[in-house]
Amino acid sequence: MNREKLILAQKSFLNRYPEGFDSPEMMEIGKKHKLAKMTKMAREGLAPESFDDTDAVLETMRKIVSSSSMVSVFEKPKFRDLLKDLSAGESAELADGLKNALHGDQEKGFRQMISVLLPFKLAKWTLLTVCLVYYRPDEEVFIKPTTVKNVITHFELEGLKYSPTASFEFYNLYREQINQMKSMVDERLKVDNAAFSGFLMMSLGG
Repeated sequence: MNREKLILAQKSFLNRYPEGFDSPEMMEIGKKHKLAKMTKMAREGLAPESFDDTDAVLETMRKIVSSSSMVSVFEKPKFRDLLKDLSAGESAELADGLKNALHGDQEKGFRQMISVLLPFKLAKWTLLTVCLVYYRPDEEVFIKPTTVKNVITHFELEGLKYSPTASFEFYNLYREQINQMKSMVDERLKVDNAAFSGFLMMSLGG
């Protein structure tokens, strides 16, 4: 990782927004993303005990995907329709995969979700990571393909080559490096990982 580029990006951002994400402009941008509301929805609907009810969990997933400002408008209806078409076994596997991804063996959970979504061509990074980052915004990361590709290239992240084919291995390594980068910056940039990724995107002119 090129630390010099990170420090330069931080300097440029804080010159423009001296209060970081508490600057009025950043707070206004943050309103449209409704992170607090989305996190509340995720933590209430995807708490460990919620997974006793598969239908309720999948409905929470649908609401999160539909309400998220980070998910493409093209993916939202496709995911909604997918949930209607899943068999009982597929629904149970998707819910169990999310449970593992949030509360158990995360690698196993990723693979379960991918196995359900892949035949429908919906094993998309955004759909696999959106619930994770809302549930645990200080630790998990949202994989937005264009942003991630540019961050890897610009900041010279090591051992990472973006692929549209989702895998836990890539997610785990990217998350590790994003959290490492976040640990190196000014406290004004450490709101949560979604905001930090926003800072990285803005530093690329995105």
